[in-house]
Amino acid sequence: MFQKKKISAIIVLLIYIGLCLACFLFPKQSYSYEERRALAKFPKLEGKTIADGSFMRDFETYGLDQFPGRNLFRKGKALWETKALEKLDTNGYYSSQGYLSKLEYPYAPKQVDHALERFAYLYHTYLEQANCQVYMTVIPDKNFFLAKESERLYLDYDAFVQQVKDGTTYANYLDVFPFVSLEGYYRTDTHLKQEGMLPMAEFLLEQMTGEGTKAEYERVALDNLFYGVYYGQAALPAKPDELEYLTNDVLQQCVVTSFSTGKPESASLYNMEKATGKDPYEMFLEGAVPLITIENPTAKQDRILYFFRDSFGSSLAPLLVEGYSKIVLIDIRYLSSDKVGQFVEFQDGDVLFAYSTLLLNSSMGLK
Repeated sequence: MFQKKKISAIIVLLIYIGLCLACFLFPKQSYSYEERRALAKFPKLEGKTIADGSFMRDFETYGLDQFPGRNLFRKGKALWETKALEKLDTNGYYSSQGYLSKLEYPYAPKQVDHALERFAYLYHTYLEQANCQVYMTVIPDKNFFLAKESERLYLDYDAFVQQVKDGTTYANYLDVFPFVSLEGYYRTDTHLKQEGMLPMAEFLLEQMTGEGTKAEYERVALDNLFYGVYYGQAALPAKPDELEYLTNDVLQQCVVTSFSTGKPESASLYNMEKATGKDPYEMFLEGAVPLITIENPTAKQDRILYFFRDSFGSSLAPLLVEGYSKIVLIDIRYLSSDKVGQFVEFQDGDVLFAYSTLLLNSSMGLK
C-alpha cells in the first residue's frame, strides 16, 4: 500500500513539474485567434509590484492565458458543464438549434439611455436645422430567436424597443424585427449574414425612399470557412459558416473612401485580404472604420444617406446603395460625436440610426 502511494505521489509530482516546465518552455502567444483578444504578457518583476501584490495577480492572469493546451482544456470544461452537468450555459455562452450565442441579460436601461443621449446630441447639434428626414431602427440579436425557446434568460425586447422609441421622438421608428429570421444569422457569430439582411434592406429602402428595390445580386462564396467570434469564445462544438457576399454591376462601380486616418483613402466594399484575417467579418466595408463613404455613380437620383451604425451596418450598407447616390457611414464608437461636424456637413438628406440590441444594451463605447 505504501509503495502504491509513493508511486502515485511521484506521478503527480512529475506531472506538476512537467506542466511547470511546459509553461516556461512553450512559445508564448500574444493573441488568441479563438477568443479574438490579446493575451497577458509576463508581468514586470520589481520590488514595487511584489510589495503591492500586483505581480502575483498579473502572473496568475498570465499563467491562465499561457497555459499549455489551454484551448483543449477550455473545450473540455465547456463540454463537461453543458453535457455532463447539463448547465444551460458556460460562462454565458450556449448552443441551441445548431447556433452558438451569448446570453444578453439583464436589460440595462441606463446603457440604452446613454446611447439615446448620444443620438439626441447628434440630432440637436447637426440635424435639427439641416432639413434631414431622420429614421431609427433596432436590429435584434440572435437571442431574440433562441433564448426564450430554450428557456434561457433574455431581454424584455418590447420594453427595450419602447424605450428607444420614447427617446427618439424626432425620428421615424422603422420596425425591422419582422424582416429578420434565425436562419439569417451566422451559426458561430454575432452578426446577420449579408444575404440574411436582404428583407430588412428592402423594407428600409421602401420606407426611406418610397421605392421598392428591384436589385438582383450575385451571391459569391469564399473558399475559406468562417469561424465566428462565438466559436472560440464559447469553446463549444459547432459547424462553421460559409462566408458569402452580394454583388452586382451597381456595387462593382461604386467608389468607396475611408477616413480611418483622418484623410481620404481609397477603400473597398469587400476587402478580400481581411476575409482571411483575424476577423473575417471585417471584409465588409473594411471593418472598424470611424467614417467611410460609398458613392454610386449609376444612381438615378441625387439622394444622400447619413448612416449612424455599429458593425451590423458594414454588411447592410451595400444593400442600401440602390436608393442613394452617396452613403456616409459614421461610427461614433471611433469618432467622437462632437467631432463629427469637422468631417461631415449634413444637409438635405436622409439619416438612419441603425443599432443592434447588443450595442445599445452595452453602449458606453459610444462617444
